[in-house]
Formats: sequence, structure tokens, C-alpha cells
Amino acid sequence: MKPLQRILHVEDDLSIQEVARVALEIVGGFEVESCEDGLTALPRAEAWQPDLILLDVMMPGIDGPTTLVRLREQETTRDIPVVFMTAKVQPNEIEHYRAIGALDVVIKPFDPMALAQQLRDIWERSHVG
Repeated sequence: MKPLQRILHVEDDLSIQEVARVALEIVGGFEVESCEDGLTALPRAEAWQPDLILLDVMMPGIDGPTTLVRLREQETTRDIPVVFMTAKVQPNEIEHYRAIGALDVVIKPFDPMALAQQLRDIWERSHVG
């Protein structure tokens, strides 16, 4: 199994983006690129080819689920795993995010000290078997 190293974080709230960057780079040791919206994330994902995309659900322009659909339409980004990050966490919402192709959901507010391990755990679960 390839180790998780490169994460593209798509988040319109710059304070959340910065906390997540510190959590993933400093605490987790990951290489992180950040985008403020889905439209910016599409070409960035294609060019940078991250191992995983951590994608906010509610954003201006195109939301997270729409961004995921567009990622799946591009041959070069079709297979990049996506984890949604959201405060909208009713069981039916989480099930919907998984049904449209997300590996899992990280709940906001997240614990910065635990975020990197949370993503590693999701990565490892998705690559078993």
C-alpha cells in the first residue's frame, strides 16, 4: 500500500484552512496544498495529483459534492480518493456523501491534533483488501 503523503485541502474559510494546514503539515508530516473553492481545486488536483483530497462540503461557487462529480469526470483526477469535511453530519447526509463516492467524512469542528491520524486511518481502511 502506498503511504499517504500529499493532501489537497479545499476549504473556503481561511482560518480553518490554516489550522488544517498546521495540523497536517506540522503534526502529520504531510505535504499540503490548499484551495479556497472547488473551481480552483479542479485544475490544482489535475496538476499536483495529490494522494487524497480533503474537501469542504459547503463552499461558494460549486460545493463539495459538485466538485467531487467534476473530479470524477476528468480522467486524470477520477481515481483520487476524497474525504469530505463538514458540520452537516446527520446519518443520512454522511451516507449520501459515501454514496456519491467519498471515502468518509471528517466532522467539523475537528481536533487539529487528531486530524492527521484520522486521515491515515481512513486511508488505511480504504486500502485494505
